[in-house]
Amino acid sequence: MRSVLVVDDDPHIRDVICFALRRAGFEATEAGDGEAALVRIERDKPKLVILDILMPELDGLDVCRAVRGGSAGNPNMPILLLSSKDAEVDRVVGLELGADDYIVKPFSPRELVARVKAHFRRIDSLAQPQGNEIALGQLHMDLAAQTATIGGQPIDLTRTEFGLLATLARRSGKVLNREALMNGAYVDFRVVSDRTIDSHMRRLRAKLREAGGVDPVQTVHGVGFRLSMPED
Repeated sequence: MRSVLVVDDDPHIRDVICFALRRAGFEATEAGDGEAALVRIERDKPKLVILDILMPELDGLDVCRAVRGGSAGNPNMPILLLSSKDAEVDRVVGLELGADDYIVKPFSPRELVARVKAHFRRIDSLAQPQGNEIALGQLHMDLAAQTATIGGQPIDLTRTEFGLLATLARRSGKVLNREALMNGAYVDFRVVSDRTIDSHMRRLRAKLREAGGVDPVQTVHGVGFRLSMPED
């Protein structure tokens, strides 16, 4: 079952989202605050979380930080942030913490469900048993297991970061613009702001340096990014 955890301190918003998700065939569960969300994430292991940012005590950013830090649930689980804040800086902060998407209130339930479906399509595509591995110099990626190593060292990537790296690796040596990277990482779902892709790329490059001591991603100013992987 495609399980989705909906976390918001407003019961009306939870009801609206859960109704739309269940109608679309998803299994939807609820949590009214950050502490309850962490309990449910650990216990129920949902496939995706829709997470409100502005909640009392433990807010959505704290929950996102706990999941991505590995102290709760699956660190690769897609996280969709909800917020009434539409400023670019707020989006960037959420994405920097490892969120995969950012949805501004008020929102269309139909659009939210479409975004959830897009993320599940990406999950399904990564699980398909075709072309399961990428071996490029010191980089090895298992697309089915969604694991990556560089120089034998594992790289702890979110789904979006993994998708970006796989997109670059499939076209190694080629310069890819942000639209191509978005299409590769999100399948048929696009993120509007270029700052979004830049935030994910910045996190990806930091993780590559931390794991392998080298950043094989090159910035081509005014164009995009290119992967130039050192040989073994």
